[in-house]
Amino acid sequence: MELIEILRQSPAVFATTAGLIGLLVGSFLNVVIHRTPRMMEAAWRADCAALDNPNVAPPPVPTYNLMTPRSACPGCSAPITALQNIPVLSWLALRGRCACCKAPISIRYPIVELATGLLSALVAWHFGWGWEAGCAITVTWTLIALTGIDLDTQLLPDGLTLPLMWLGLLAAAYLGRGAAPLPVDLKSSVLGAAFGYLSLWTVYQGFRLVTGKEGMGYGDFKLLAALGAWLGWQMLLPVVLLSAVTGAIVGIALMVFKRHGRDVPIPFGPYLAAAGWLVMMWAPQLVAPWWALSR
Repeated sequence: MELIEILRQSPAVFATTAGLIGLLVGSFLNVVIHRTPRMMEAAWRADCAALDNPNVAPPPVPTYNLMTPRSACPGCSAPITALQNIPVLSWLALRGRCACCKAPISIRYPIVELATGLLSALVAWHFGWGWEAGCAITVTWTLIALTGIDLDTQLLPDGLTLPLMWLGLLAAAYLGRGAAPLPVDLKSSVLGAAFGYLSLWTVYQGFRLVTGKEGMGYGDFKLLAALGAWLGWQMLLPVVLLSAVTGAIVGIALMVFKRHGRDVPIPFGPYLAAAGWLVMMWAPQLVAPWWALSR
């Protein structure tokens, strides 16, 4: 109880604690980003094999999930020890290389850890001790994982988007009071989830009808539905506009400076995630210009 009272009364201590926990969670999010697509692919292959040979028992496969097997170097398969798995510091101490085979370790790992720690601390400082901070940190961690997966594979797994949406609805039902920025009241949450999904679904269907191409994936619809469940239907337009503008700027920059072909797909999930997080944190400052322009 004494520790909780310290965290409640000292924003700096609460933010520092959240940042340190965020560093540790960031290490786990790296595992989520790396393994979730592979787990999905294995499940798809098993389903296809079962459909092709329904009367043949599938061969046994090694257990592969977020916990098993133990993390190891992809180059030499050497297990990663606890000392080699300290967020950020281990990567710096190893100079970005495996301790055994000296194969390079992607800089993405410390970036994810550091980003998770810093954003967690910022959320804790912004909201202060309470349910709002807990909800916002949960949203933040999930958005980081979804961003990493979408950048790698252009997938937004249902195993992350749908729980995020349901948690937003439950938080609105049991914690939403309408006055707090997060979670919102239940009506706003339900309408946000419904309109979030249907708005992008409508754009998708219209784009496909006109061009014969698929402009985005269903994961984008579900992610916007999850953001709507947490932020309410009122924040959907700012999220969509902010993500669309940012995505357009980045897409044009890629085509100009990296000769990124127009037909090469660009994941939209990271822009939705970034816009949703910014609106979650600074809705009044971001929304005020939109209201001013609409008058």
